Amino acid sequence: MISFSKFFKENQLSQVAALLLLLLLLAIGGVPGYLTGRWQWKQPPPVTTLKELKQIRNAGLVLPGWQTIEQAEQQIGEHKWSLQILKKEGSESQAILLLLPQNGPMDQPEVEWTDVNGWGRSRWGKWDIAQYRSAEFTVQPPVKLISKVETKVEARFFRAVTPQQTFAVLQWYAMPGGGNPSPFHWFLADQLAQWRKQRTPWVGVSILIPMEPLGQVETSWPLAQSIGKTVQAKLIADSL
Repeated sequence: MISFSKFFKENQLSQVAALLLLLLLLAIGGVPGYLTGRWQWKQPPPVTTLKELKQIRNAGLVLPGWQTIEQAEQQIGEHKWSLQILKKEGSESQAILLLLPQNGPMDQPEVEWTDVNGWGRSRWGKWDIAQYRSAEFTVQPPVKLISKVETKVEARFFRAVTPQQTFAVLQWYAMPGGGNPSPFHWFLADQLAQWRKQRTPWVGVSILIPMEPLGQVETSWPLAQSIGKTVQAKLIADSL
């Protein structure tokens, strides 16, 4: 049985830790620079994998166990995403994979999930969200990496209903050390990395899995978790 008192205590501790870190960043002027687009350093450290990240928009990802039926650039909001239609090998399961890779050293995640909602409404005429919950999964490190530490991904998981199709949707910002759907989470990670003269690259990930019309989104969770792990592992291995 879940201990709610323990749950709230752990939440309070994490909130206090986040608040203390935020106060530290405020003291050094990091947050105002983030909000105005003027970073503390005129020349921040380079994003070392920027070339690999930019290739995603043109070619998408080659995912083990999945076949790419179609891939193209897709305008969503003010940005160009990679849109891939995937089919699981040996199965009828399909998915739409939307990827927004970091495009420059000053590029930062902002309103990507709102943009995807708007794109869904524009494409299908309606995009009604329901059965929303936060989701977690862990990813084994790629064999070629020295570090053997699992990475944890926190994501948004919900059902989106359109007149033509119902989707299970999984969304997060992929980073080298894991993933999170909050831009602020990336901001904290990137600020800490900059103190070490490094950067935290990112890729916005949105996975749409066709499901039973108006069905329960939880029935699609095993497939969503599986493809989510595959995408995160591939990004860590090749692009982040």
